[in-house]
Amino acid sequence: MAVLRASENPIITPKDVAPSLDGFEVVGVFNAGVARYRDEVLLLLRVAERPVQTSPDVVLTAFLDPAQGRIVTASFARSDPDNDFSDPRLIVRHNRSYLTSISHLRLARSNDGIHFTIGEHPAIAAAEVYESFGVEDPRITQIGRTYYVTYVAVSPLGVTTALASTLDFTSFQRHGIIFAPENKDVAFIPEAIDGRYYALHRPHSPLFGRNDMWIAESPDLLCWGRHRHLMGLRDGAWDETRLGAGAPPVRIADGWLEIYHGADRANRYCLGAVLLDAREPWKVIARSAEPIFEPQTEYERAGFFAGVVFTCGLLYQRDTLKIYYGAADTAIGYAELSLYDVLNTLDP
Repeated sequence: MAVLRASENPIITPKDVAPSLDGFEVVGVFNAGVARYRDEVLLLLRVAERPVQTSPDVVLTAFLDPAQGRIVTASFARSDPDNDFSDPRLIVRHNRSYLTSISHLRLARSNDGIHFTIGEHPAIAAAEVYESFGVEDPRITQIGRTYYVTYVAVSPLGVTTALASTLDFTSFQRHGIIFAPENKDVAFIPEAIDGRYYALHRPHSPLFGRNDMWIAESPDLLCWGRHRHLMGLRDGAWDETRLGAGAPPVRIADGWLEIYHGADRANRYCLGAVLLDAREPWKVIARSAEPIFEPQTEYERAGFFAGVVFTCGLLYQRDTLKIYYGAADTAIGYAELSLYDVLNTLDP
């Protein structure tokens, strides 16, 4: 598979983004949703930040205290055997987990899709109990004049998916939680089909260890039901431990093309493709046997969480898939893939 990465990659890095709070540092900017609005390309960036670390012996993190209505900090000693730091994303203490950073969503604008001006303040940030550990991984879907943003809301109560909408990317209306825990990777199909809307989602089953992709339908984008299993993990394959929707699907002549992510037992994240039926999107027509996009460059193989390419947004133009992706949970890259090359990799 020929992947054309931008020569400017990574196009956005943590040093390009100012922290939203005094005394904080940005440790990652990644997993951005994308939209065309008027004459610009807009990214809704996931910005991960944390308190500036002042001692190698202590890990400082932050979260929203809903009772106080503000971000507070907490410290965890590395010498304390009750603190587990084995996953760089987590601090686990007495079976309770904390994130090592807190994320918000920040707007960036561009005339050419490569060089972006980044806003100084969060567009969407933690604001309630279900978001106390941050908001993450936005997907943007335009339906009519409205842009809908699904995003992951994280708290001690679990990992959920919330919905916001906007007409102008200046103000956002929040619609609350639409998929209860544990559920994420929610991407809307960008039009109604026979009066119903469809969403790809990824529930987690701790009992059976399943991280499969499902599809649900709705009359109004708020109430979701008629959940159906769409596709599952594959033993020994690149998507053997988890998979989930990436960018919202795009309509092509053959159906709905979804670029999704998958991970193997080494936590290596790659991208693949699945083609869904145009009128019955719960039916899989064909699927990637091998990845269409793998972590290969240094900025994809090394970073906060190494060996990751992960997309939340793409633009489809003249048979080209223009993919904005998170690289190693650290920076944002841009790459182009030929639609025909992708379709030629799919197996029925």
